[in-house]
Amino acid sequence: MSDAHGVARDQLRAFVERIERLEEEKKTIADDIKDVYGEAKSMGFDTKILKKVIALRKKDDQERMEEELILDTYLQALGMIEGAPEADAA
Repeated sequence: MSDAHGVARDQLRAFVERIERLEEEKKTIADDIKDVYGEAKSMGFDTKILKKVIALRKKDDQERMEEELILDTYLQALGMIEGAPEADAA
């Protein structure tokens, strides 16, 4: 039974060490991304907008169109934009 515990302990240690390495890599990548945003900002780009562009590019066209339609609907309901042109023409 002690061998079984030893094997489980070794597997557990291996998992923990892999996760720790990946967490460190994740931190390094996050720092690199932060540096790139800093570079972009120093060149005059708006980092908040860049982040939105990155998020939009992750989505497929259908998902992006659905979100835009819902956003437009909400903004119209709040009086923040006028009705859609095709609705006005009808």
